[in-house]
Amino acid sequence: MTTDDRTTHHAGRRAWLGLALLLLPTLVLAMDMGVLFFAVPFIATDLHPSGTQQLWIMDMYTFLLAGLLIPMGALGDRIGRRKLLIAGTAAFAAASLVAAWANGANQLIAARALLGVAGAVFGPSTLALIRNMFPDPKQRQGAIGAWSGVMMAGATLGPVLGGVLLNHFWWGSVFLIAVPAMLLVMALAPFLLPEYRAPQAGRFDLLGAALSIATVLPVVYGIKDLAVDGWSLQPALVLAAGIAVGAALVHRLRTAENPLIDITLFRIRTYTGAITVNTIAMFAMMGFTLFTSQYLQLVKGYSPLAASLWALLPSVGVGAAVGGFGALAGKVRPAVLLVAGFLASAGGFVAMAFVDPGSSLALPLVAAGVIAAGSVGTVSITGEMVLAAAPAERAGAAGATSETAQELGSSLGIAVLGAAGAAIYRSRMDGATAPDAARDTLGGAVTTAAHLPGEAADRLLTTARDAFADGMHVAAVVGVLVMLGAALAAHLLMRHLPAAGPADAEQEEKALAA
Repeated sequence: MTTDDRTTHHAGRRAWLGLALLLLPTLVLAMDMGVLFFAVPFIATDLHPSGTQQLWIMDMYTFLLAGLLIPMGALGDRIGRRKLLIAGTAAFAAASLVAAWANGANQLIAARALLGVAGAVFGPSTLALIRNMFPDPKQRQGAIGAWSGVMMAGATLGPVLGGVLLNHFWWGSVFLIAVPAMLLVMALAPFLLPEYRAPQAGRFDLLGAALSIATVLPVVYGIKDLAVDGWSLQPALVLAAGIAVGAALVHRLRTAENPLIDITLFRIRTYTGAITVNTIAMFAMMGFTLFTSQYLQLVKGYSPLAASLWALLPSVGVGAAVGGFGALAGKVRPAVLLVAGFLASAGGFVAMAFVDPGSSLALPLVAAGVIAAGSVGTVSITGEMVLAAAPAERAGAAGATSETAQELGSSLGIAVLGAAGAAIYRSRMDGATAPDAARDTLGGAVTTAAHLPGEAADRLLTTARDAFADGMHVAAVVGVLVMLGAALAAHLLMRHLPAAGPADAEQEEKALAA
Protein backbone atom coordinates (compact mmCIF):
# COMPACT_ATOMS: atom_id res chain seq x y z
CA MET A 1 0.00 0.00 0.00
CA THR A 2 1.48 3.34 -1.03
CA THR A 3 1.67 6.43 1.15
CA ASP A 4 -1.11 8.12 -0.83
CA ASP A 5 -3.35 5.05 -0.39
CA ARG A 6 -2.79 4.97 3.32
CA THR A 7 -3.74 8.60 3.79
CA THR A 8 -7.16 8.00 2.21
CA HIS A 9 -8.17 4.88 4.15
CA HIS A 10 -10.16 4.93 7.37
CA ALA A 11 -9.26 2.72 10.31
CA GLY A 12 -11.69 -0.08 11.13
CA ARG A 13 -12.83 -1.85 14.28
CA ARG A 14 -9.54 -3.72 14.74
CA ALA A 15 -7.60 -0.44 14.81
CA TRP A 16 -9.88 1.01 17.47
CA LEU A 17 -9.64 -2.14 19.56
CA GLY A 18 -5.87 -1.94 19.12
CA LEU A 19 -5.97 1.67 20.32
CA ALA A 20 -7.83 0.59 23.45
CA LEU A 21 -5.13 -2.01 24.06
CA LEU A 22 -2.34 0.54 23.54
CA LEU A 23 -3.95 2.92 26.02
CA LEU A 24 -3.61 0.30 28.76
CA PRO A 25 0.23 0.28 28.98
CA THR A 26 0.19 4.05 28.42
CA LEU A 27 -2.02 4.45 31.49
CA VAL A 28 0.23 2.20 33.61
CA LEU A 29 3.35 3.99 32.39
CA ALA A 30 1.97 7.34 33.53
CA MET A 31 0.51 6.00 36.78
CA ASP A 32 3.87 4.62 37.91
CA MET A 33 5.27 8.16 37.95
CA GLY A 34 3.11 9.06 40.95
CA VAL A 35 1.84 5.79 42.41
CA LEU A 36 4.42 5.98 45.23
CA PHE A 37 3.49 9.49 46.42
CA PHE A 38 1.25 8.25 49.24
CA ALA A 39 3.49 5.25 49.91
CA VAL A 40 6.47 7.38 51.00
CA PRO A 41 5.64 7.30 54.76
CA PHE A 42 5.19 3.50 54.68
CA ILE A 43 8.43 2.97 52.79
CA ALA A 44 10.21 5.26 55.25
CA THR A 45 8.91 3.15 58.15
CA ASP A 46 9.70 -0.20 56.56
CA LEU A 47 12.94 0.36 54.63
CA HIS A 48 14.41 3.39 56.50
CA PRO A 49 15.81 5.18 53.42
CA SER A 50 17.99 8.26 53.75
CA GLY A 51 16.75 11.53 52.26
CA THR A 52 18.79 10.98 49.11
CA GLN A 53 17.64 7.36 48.82
CA GLN A 54 14.02 8.46 49.20
CA LEU A 55 14.41 10.89 46.30
CA TRP A 56 16.07 8.18 44.19
CA ILE A 57 13.19 5.80 44.94
CA MET A 58 10.82 8.42 43.57
CA ASP A 59 12.99 9.60 40.68
CA MET A 60 14.92 6.60 39.33
CA TYR A 61 11.95 5.34 37.32
CA THR A 62 11.33 8.58 35.45
CA PHE A 63 15.03 9.39 34.98
CA LEU A 64 15.78 6.14 33.16
CA LEU A 65 12.47 6.34 31.33
CA ALA A 66 13.39 9.79 30.01
CA GLY A 67 16.97 8.82 29.20
CA LEU A 68 16.02 5.73 27.19
CA LEU A 69 12.83 6.72 25.34
CA ILE A 70 14.57 8.08 22.26
CA PRO A 71 17.09 5.21 21.92
CA MET A 72 14.29 2.67 22.32
CA GLY A 73 12.12 4.51 19.81
CA ALA A 74 14.94 4.30 17.27
CA LEU A 75 15.46 0.61 18.10
CA GLY A 76 11.76 -0.11 17.59
CA ASP A 77 11.97 1.35 14.08
CA ARG A 78 14.60 -1.24 13.27
CA ILE A 79 13.50 -4.47 14.96
CA GLY A 80 9.73 -3.93 15.02
CA ARG A 81 7.53 -1.75 17.23
CA ARG A 82 5.06 -4.48 18.21
CA LYS A 83 7.92 -6.82 19.09
CA LEU A 84 9.46 -4.18 21.35
CA LEU A 85 6.06 -3.45 22.92
CA ILE A 86 5.59 -7.10 23.91
CA ALA A 87 9.16 -7.41 25.22
CA GLY A 88 8.84 -4.21 27.25
CA THR A 89 5.51 -5.13 28.84
CA ALA A 90 6.90 -8.54 29.85
CA ALA A 91 9.92 -6.91 31.48
CA PHE A 92 7.67 -4.34 33.20
CA ALA A 93 5.51 -7.07 34.75
CA ALA A 94 8.60 -8.89 36.05
CA ALA A 95 10.15 -5.70 37.47
CA SER A 96 6.85 -4.83 39.18
CA LEU A 97 6.96 -8.13 41.06
CA VAL A 98 10.54 -7.44 42.18
CA ALA A 99 9.61 -3.93 43.38
CA ALA A 100 6.55 -5.18 45.27
CA TRP A 101 8.65 -7.43 47.49
CA ALA A 102 11.82 -5.32 47.78
CA ASN A 103 13.34 -5.69 51.26
CA GLY A 104 15.74 -2.74 51.23
CA ALA A 105 16.02 0.82 49.94
CA ASN A 106 18.75 -0.01 47.43
CA GLN A 107 16.81 -3.02 46.14
CA LEU A 108 13.73 -0.85 45.62
CA ILE A 109 15.84 1.74 43.79
CA ALA A 110 17.20 -1.02 41.53
CA ALA A 111 13.67 -2.33 40.87
CA ARG A 112 12.51 1.17 40.00
CA ALA A 113 15.43 1.42 37.60
CA LEU A 114 14.33 -1.81 35.90
CA LEU A 115 10.80 -0.44 35.65
CA GLY A 116 12.16 2.70 33.97
CA VAL A 117 14.13 0.66 31.45
CA ALA A 118 11.15 -1.59 30.69
CA GLY A 119 8.83 1.41 30.35
CA ALA A 120 11.23 3.02 27.91
CA VAL A 121 11.29 -0.20 25.86
CA PHE A 122 7.55 -0.17 25.16
CA GLY A 123 6.69 3.52 25.66
CA PRO A 124 7.63 4.91 22.21
CA SER A 125 5.91 2.01 20.44
CA THR A 126 2.48 3.03 21.75
CA LEU A 127 2.49 6.41 20.00
CA ALA A 128 4.38 5.15 16.94
CA LEU A 129 1.90 2.32 16.35
CA ILE A 130 -1.01 4.74 16.62
CA ARG A 131 0.44 6.67 13.69
CA ASN A 132 0.64 3.46 11.65
CA MET A 133 -2.85 2.27 12.59
CA PHE A 134 -4.68 5.52 11.77
CA PRO A 135 -3.70 6.79 8.30
CA ASP A 136 -6.64 9.21 8.13
CA PRO A 137 -5.51 12.57 9.62
CA LYS A 138 -8.79 13.24 11.46
CA GLN A 139 -8.93 9.77 12.97
CA ARG A 140 -5.26 9.98 13.89
CA GLN A 141 -5.79 13.32 15.63
CA GLY A 142 -8.57 11.76 17.73
CA ALA A 143 -6.43 8.73 18.54
CA ILE A 144 -3.46 10.87 19.56
CA GLY A 145 -5.80 13.01 21.65
CA ALA A 146 -7.01 9.89 23.45
CA TRP A 147 -3.40 8.82 24.02
CA SER A 148 -2.49 12.25 25.45
CA GLY A 149 -5.58 12.28 27.66
CA VAL A 150 -4.81 8.85 29.09
CA MET A 151 -1.19 9.87 29.74
CA MET A 152 -2.35 12.89 31.74
CA ALA A 153 -5.10 10.90 33.49
CA GLY A 154 -2.56 8.29 34.55
CA ALA A 155 -0.39 10.93 36.17
CA THR A 156 -3.44 12.08 38.15
CA LEU A 157 -4.85 8.65 39.01
CA GLY A 158 -1.55 7.09 40.06
CA PRO A 159 -1.40 8.75 43.49
CA VAL A 160 -5.14 8.19 44.06
CA LEU A 161 -5.07 4.49 43.24
CA GLY A 162 -1.96 4.13 45.35
CA GLY A 163 -3.77 5.70 48.28
CA VAL A 164 -6.73 3.34 47.91
CA LEU A 165 -4.47 0.28 47.87
CA LEU A 166 -2.43 1.49 50.83
CA ASN A 167 -5.58 1.71 52.90
CA HIS A 168 -6.01 -2.07 52.61
CA PHE A 169 -2.63 -3.60 51.71
CA TRP A 170 1.11 -3.14 52.20
CA TRP A 171 3.05 -0.54 50.19
CA GLY A 172 4.30 -3.09 47.65
CA SER A 173 0.74 -3.62 46.41
CA VAL A 174 0.92 -0.40 44.40
CA PHE A 175 3.26 -2.14 41.96
CA LEU A 176 1.06 -5.18 41.41
CA ILE A 177 -1.66 -3.28 39.53
CA ALA A 178 0.65 -3.25 36.50
CA VAL A 179 0.98 -7.03 36.26
CA PRO A 180 -2.49 -8.03 34.92
CA ALA A 181 -2.51 -5.05 32.53
CA MET A 182 0.84 -6.05 31.04
CA LEU A 183 -0.17 -9.71 30.75
CA LEU A 184 -3.28 -8.66 28.82
CA VAL A 185 -1.20 -6.59 26.41
CA MET A 186 1.20 -9.49 25.84
CA ALA A 187 -1.70 -11.84 25.08
CA LEU A 188 -3.69 -9.60 22.71
CA ALA A 189 -0.99 -7.56 20.94
CA PRO A 190 -0.24 -10.24 18.28
CA PHE A 191 -3.92 -10.26 17.27
CA LEU A 192 -4.86 -6.56 17.44
CA LEU A 193 -1.67 -4.65 16.62
CA PRO A 194 0.25 -4.53 13.33
CA GLU A 195 4.00 -4.95 13.15
CA TYR A 196 5.97 -2.07 11.72
CA ARG A 197 9.62 -1.50 10.83
CA ALA A 198 10.89 1.60 9.10
CA PRO A 199 11.88 0.55 5.55
CA GLN A 200 15.08 2.63 5.45
CA ALA A 201 15.89 3.36 9.08
CA GLY A 202 19.63 2.85 8.77
CA ARG A 203 21.91 1.43 11.43
CA PHE A 204 21.10 1.93 15.09
CA ASP A 205 23.27 4.67 16.62
CA LEU A 206 24.63 2.74 19.58
CA LEU A 207 27.13 5.45 20.48
CA GLY A 208 24.40 8.11 20.42
CA ALA A 209 22.23 5.97 22.70
CA ALA A 210 25.08 5.56 25.18
CA LEU A 211 25.82 9.28 25.13
CA SER A 212 22.17 10.18 25.75
CA ILE A 213 22.05 8.00 28.88
CA ALA A 214 25.46 9.24 30.03
CA THR A 215 24.16 12.80 29.75
CA VAL A 216 20.87 12.54 31.63
CA LEU A 217 21.85 10.52 34.70
CA PRO A 218 25.01 12.45 35.77
CA VAL A 219 23.28 15.81 35.31
CA VAL A 220 20.31 14.77 37.43
CA TYR A 221 22.52 13.14 40.07
CA GLY A 222 24.63 16.28 40.37
CA ILE A 223 21.59 18.54 40.69
CA LYS A 224 20.01 16.32 43.35
CA ASP A 225 23.12 15.97 45.51
CA LEU A 226 24.06 19.64 45.35
CA ALA A 227 20.50 20.67 46.22
CA VAL A 228 20.12 18.24 49.13
CA ASP A 229 23.61 18.23 50.67
CA GLY A 230 24.98 21.59 49.59
CA TRP A 231 28.21 22.24 47.73
CA SER A 232 30.73 19.41 47.49
CA LEU A 233 33.30 18.49 44.89
CA GLN A 234 32.06 15.05 43.86
CA PRO A 235 28.52 15.94 42.69
CA ALA A 236 29.86 19.10 41.05
CA LEU A 237 32.34 17.03 39.04
CA VAL A 238 29.63 14.53 38.10
CA LEU A 239 27.39 17.37 36.94
CA ALA A 240 30.20 18.87 34.89
CA ALA A 241 30.93 15.47 33.36
CA GLY A 242 27.28 15.08 32.35
CA ILE A 243 27.31 18.50 30.68
CA ALA A 244 30.51 17.60 28.83
CA VAL A 245 28.98 14.34 27.62
CA GLY A 246 25.92 16.32 26.54
CA ALA A 247 28.14 18.48 24.32
CA ALA A 248 29.56 15.30 22.79
CA LEU A 249 26.00 14.04 22.23
CA VAL A 250 25.05 17.21 20.35
CA HIS A 251 28.13 16.81 18.15
CA ARG A 252 27.20 13.18 17.50
CA LEU A 253 23.66 14.13 16.52
CA ARG A 254 24.99 16.70 14.07
CA THR A 255 27.48 14.40 12.37
CA ALA A 256 26.05 10.85 12.55
CA GLU A 257 24.61 9.39 9.36
CA ASN A 258 21.57 8.03 11.20
CA PRO A 259 21.29 10.06 14.45
CA LEU A 260 18.88 9.20 17.26
CA ILE A 261 17.31 12.67 17.02
CA ASP A 262 17.08 14.82 13.92
CA ILE A 263 18.14 18.06 15.59
CA THR A 264 17.20 20.10 12.53
CA LEU A 265 13.65 19.78 13.90
CA PHE A 266 14.62 22.34 16.51
CA ARG A 267 15.02 24.91 13.74
CA ILE A 268 11.22 24.91 13.60
CA ARG A 269 10.17 27.47 16.17
CA THR A 270 6.72 25.96 16.70
CA TYR A 271 8.22 22.56 17.44
CA THR A 272 10.82 23.97 19.84
CA GLY A 273 8.19 26.06 21.59
CA ALA A 274 5.80 23.14 22.06
CA ILE A 275 8.58 20.90 23.41
CA THR A 276 9.67 23.64 25.84
CA VAL A 277 6.12 24.28 27.04
CA ASN A 278 5.43 20.58 27.62
CA THR A 279 8.64 20.11 29.61
CA ILE A 280 8.03 23.06 31.93
CA ALA A 281 4.36 22.23 32.42
CA MET A 282 5.17 18.68 33.55
CA PHE A 283 7.95 20.09 35.78
CA ALA A 284 5.39 22.19 37.62
CA MET A 285 2.60 19.64 37.93
CA MET A 286 4.58 16.56 38.96
CA GLY A 287 7.14 18.50 40.99
CA PHE A 288 4.63 19.75 43.53
CA THR A 289 2.35 16.73 43.70
CA LEU A 290 4.86 15.08 46.02
CA PHE A 291 4.56 17.97 48.49
CA THR A 292 0.77 17.91 48.40
CA SER A 293 0.55 14.18 49.11
CA GLN A 294 3.01 14.38 52.02
CA TYR A 295 1.25 17.44 53.42
CA LEU A 296 -2.09 15.63 53.50
CA GLN A 297 -0.66 12.51 55.16
CA LEU A 298 2.20 13.63 57.35
CA VAL A 299 1.15 17.15 58.30
CA LYS A 300 -2.64 16.87 58.35
CA GLY A 301 -2.57 13.23 59.45
CA TYR A 302 -5.00 11.77 56.91
CA SER A 303 -4.94 8.08 56.04
CA PRO A 304 -3.73 7.16 52.53
CA LEU A 305 -7.32 6.58 51.39
CA ALA A 306 -8.63 9.86 52.79
CA ALA A 307 -5.60 11.77 51.47
CA SER A 308 -5.99 10.25 48.00
CA LEU A 309 -9.69 11.16 47.90
CA TRP A 310 -8.97 14.73 48.94
CA ALA A 311 -6.26 14.82 46.25
CA LEU A 312 -8.95 14.10 43.64
CA LEU A 313 -10.56 17.51 44.18
CA PRO A 314 -7.93 19.47 42.20
CA SER A 315 -8.69 17.26 39.18
CA VAL A 316 -12.05 19.04 38.87
CA GLY A 317 -10.20 22.21 37.96
CA VAL A 318 -7.96 20.23 35.63
CA GLY A 319 -10.94 18.88 33.69
CA ALA A 320 -12.44 22.34 33.41
CA ALA A 321 -9.13 23.78 32.22
CA VAL A 322 -8.70 21.13 29.51
CA GLY A 323 -12.22 21.75 28.24
CA GLY A 324 -11.79 25.51 28.35
CA PHE A 325 -8.41 25.51 26.64
CA GLY A 326 -9.74 23.14 23.97
CA ALA A 327 -12.76 25.35 23.28
CA LEU A 328 -10.59 28.46 22.95
CA ALA A 329 -7.78 26.83 20.95
CA GLY A 330 -9.29 27.76 17.55
CA LYS A 331 -10.34 31.25 18.62
CA VAL A 332 -7.44 32.61 20.68
CA ARG A 333 -3.79 32.74 19.72
CA PRO A 334 -1.82 29.86 21.28
CA ALA A 335 0.66 32.25 22.89
CA VAL A 336 -2.16 33.95 24.82
CA LEU A 337 -3.49 30.62 26.12
CA LEU A 338 -0.06 29.36 27.09
CA VAL A 339 0.89 32.56 28.91
CA ALA A 340 -2.46 32.48 30.74
CA GLY A 341 -1.87 28.87 31.79
CA PHE A 342 1.59 29.53 33.15
CA LEU A 343 0.49 32.68 34.98
CA ALA A 344 -2.33 30.68 36.57
CA SER A 345 0.19 28.07 37.74
CA ALA A 346 2.39 30.86 39.11
CA GLY A 347 -0.61 32.09 41.11
CA GLY A 348 -1.09 28.58 42.51
CA PHE A 349 2.54 28.49 43.62
CA VAL A 350 2.13 31.88 45.29
CA ALA A 351 -0.79 30.48 47.30
CA MET A 352 1.30 27.42 48.24
CA ALA A 353 3.93 29.73 49.69
CA PHE A 354 1.41 30.71 52.40
CA VAL A 355 0.42 27.17 53.40
CA ASP A 356 1.54 26.13 56.89
CA PRO A 357 0.65 23.21 59.21
CA GLY A 358 -2.33 25.12 60.64
CA SER A 359 -3.80 26.23 57.31
CA SER A 360 -7.32 25.30 56.28
CA LEU A 361 -7.34 22.32 53.94
CA ALA A 362 -9.02 24.44 51.28
CA LEU A 363 -5.89 26.57 50.71
CA PRO A 364 -3.45 23.81 49.61
CA LEU A 365 -6.13 21.97 47.63
CA VAL A 366 -7.20 25.06 45.70
CA ALA A 367 -3.57 26.04 45.15
CA ALA A 368 -2.70 22.55 43.89
CA GLY A 369 -5.75 22.62 41.61
CA VAL A 370 -4.71 25.94 40.09
CA ILE A 371 -1.14 24.71 39.52
CA ALA A 372 -2.37 21.53 37.84
CA ALA A 373 -5.07 23.28 35.80
CA GLY A 374 -2.63 25.78 34.35
CA SER A 375 -0.04 23.11 33.58
CA VAL A 376 -2.39 20.53 32.07
CA GLY A 377 -4.22 23.21 30.12
CA THR A 378 -1.01 24.18 28.36
CA VAL A 379 -0.10 20.55 27.58
CA SER A 380 -3.57 19.90 26.16
CA ILE A 381 -3.04 22.35 23.30
CA THR A 382 0.63 21.61 22.53
CA GLY A 383 0.52 17.81 22.15
CA GLU A 384 -0.79 17.83 18.59
CA MET A 385 1.26 20.96 17.89
CA VAL A 386 4.48 18.95 18.14
CA LEU A 387 3.46 16.47 15.45
CA ALA A 388 1.81 19.11 13.26
CA ALA A 389 4.89 21.32 13.33
CA ALA A 390 7.22 18.57 12.14
CA PRO A 391 7.29 17.41 8.50
CA ALA A 392 5.45 14.12 7.97
CA GLU A 393 8.59 12.13 7.29
CA ARG A 394 10.04 13.18 10.65
CA ALA A 395 6.92 12.81 12.79
CA GLY A 396 8.20 9.66 14.53
CA ALA A 397 11.31 11.36 15.87
CA ALA A 398 9.23 14.39 16.81
CA GLY A 399 6.83 12.30 18.90
CA ALA A 400 9.63 10.43 20.70
CA THR A 401 11.41 13.67 21.55
CA SER A 402 8.18 15.22 22.86
CA GLU A 403 7.46 12.24 25.09
CA THR A 404 11.04 12.28 26.39
CA ALA A 405 10.76 15.98 27.19
CA GLN A 406 7.59 15.39 29.20
CA GLU A 407 9.17 12.55 31.17
CA LEU A 408 12.32 14.56 31.81
CA GLY A 409 10.23 17.53 32.91
CA SER A 410 8.38 15.30 35.39
CA SER A 411 11.65 13.88 36.67
CA LEU A 412 13.35 17.22 37.08
CA GLY A 413 10.27 18.68 38.76
CA ILE A 414 10.36 16.00 41.44
CA ALA A 415 14.15 16.24 41.72
CA VAL A 416 14.61 20.01 41.76
CA LEU A 417 11.56 21.01 43.84
CA GLY A 418 11.89 17.92 46.04
CA ALA A 419 15.59 18.54 46.59
CA ALA A 420 14.97 22.21 47.43
CA GLY A 421 12.37 21.23 50.02
CA ALA A 422 14.59 18.48 51.45
CA ALA A 423 17.54 20.84 51.79
CA ILE A 424 15.50 23.38 53.78
CA TYR A 425 13.98 20.64 55.94
CA ARG A 426 17.40 19.27 56.87
CA SER A 427 18.80 22.72 57.62
CA ARG A 428 15.86 23.50 59.93
CA MET A 429 16.16 20.13 61.68
CA ASP A 430 19.92 20.22 62.23
CA GLY A 431 19.50 21.74 65.66
CA ALA A 432 16.74 19.39 66.76
CA THR A 433 17.43 16.70 69.36
CA ALA A 434 16.30 13.69 67.35
CA PRO A 435 17.68 10.63 65.57
CA ASP A 436 19.16 11.03 62.10
CA ALA A 437 16.05 9.53 60.48
CA ALA A 438 13.89 12.31 61.94
CA ARG A 439 16.31 15.00 60.77
CA ASP A 440 16.45 13.51 57.26
CA THR A 441 12.78 13.28 56.24
CA LEU A 442 9.36 14.17 57.63
CA GLY A 443 8.35 10.52 57.27
CA GLY A 444 11.28 9.58 59.49
CA ALA A 445 10.19 12.15 62.06
CA VAL A 446 6.64 10.78 62.16
CA THR A 447 7.97 7.24 62.60
CA THR A 448 10.33 8.35 65.38
CA ALA A 449 7.60 10.30 67.17
CA ALA A 450 5.42 7.18 67.32
CA HIS A 451 7.96 5.65 69.77
CA LEU A 452 8.34 8.74 72.01
CA PRO A 453 6.35 9.88 75.05
CA GLY A 454 3.46 12.23 74.35
CA GLU A 455 5.11 15.60 75.05
CA ALA A 456 8.38 14.70 73.32
CA ALA A 457 6.49 13.34 70.33
CA ASP A 458 4.45 16.54 70.01
CA ARG A 459 7.58 18.72 70.15
CA LEU A 460 9.31 16.65 67.46
CA LEU A 461 6.25 16.62 65.20
CA THR A 462 5.72 20.36 65.56
CA THR A 463 9.35 21.09 64.71
CA ALA A 464 9.39 18.65 61.80
CA ARG A 465 6.11 19.86 60.31
CA ASP A 466 7.22 23.48 60.52
CA ALA A 467 10.50 22.52 58.82
CA PHE A 468 8.58 20.72 56.08
CA ALA A 469 6.37 23.78 55.55
CA ASP A 470 9.47 25.98 55.27
CA GLY A 471 10.86 23.64 52.62
CA MET A 472 7.54 23.71 50.77
CA HIS A 473 7.58 27.51 50.81
CA VAL A 474 11.02 27.62 49.20
CA ALA A 475 9.95 25.09 46.57
CA ALA A 476 6.87 27.22 45.87
CA VAL A 477 9.02 30.32 45.33
CA VAL A 478 11.15 28.33 42.87
CA GLY A 479 7.92 27.29 41.15
CA VAL A 480 6.77 30.89 40.83
CA LEU A 481 10.04 31.92 39.18
CA VAL A 482 9.96 28.96 36.79
CA MET A 483 6.36 29.66 35.77
CA LEU A 484 7.06 33.34 35.12
CA GLY A 485 10.04 32.37 32.97
CA ALA A 486 7.86 29.83 31.15
CA ALA A 487 5.22 32.47 30.40
CA LEU A 488 7.91 34.69 28.87
CA ALA A 489 9.32 31.78 26.83
CA ALA A 490 5.83 30.82 25.58
CA HIS A 491 5.23 34.38 24.43
CA LEU A 492 8.56 34.63 22.59
CA LEU A 493 8.38 31.18 20.96
CA MET A 494 4.67 31.07 20.07
CA ARG A 495 3.66 34.65 19.31
CA HIS A 496 3.99 34.04 15.56
CA LEU A 497 1.18 31.44 15.55
CA PRO A 498 -2.33 32.49 14.49
CA ALA A 499 -5.46 31.43 16.39
CA ALA A 500 -6.31 28.87 13.69
CA GLY A 501 -3.38 26.59 14.60
CA PRO A 502 0.34 26.09 14.13
CA ALA A 503 2.05 27.34 11.03
CA ASP A 504 2.94 24.80 8.39
CA ALA A 505 6.35 23.32 9.18
CA GLU A 506 7.59 23.34 5.60
CA GLN A 507 6.71 27.01 5.18
CA GLU A 508 8.49 27.84 8.41
CA GLU A 509 11.58 25.93 7.30
CA LYS A 510 11.61 27.83 4.01
CA ALA A 511 11.32 31.10 5.91
CA LEU A 512 14.22 30.11 8.15
CA ALA A 513 16.31 29.12 5.14
CA ALA A 514 15.58 32.44 3.50
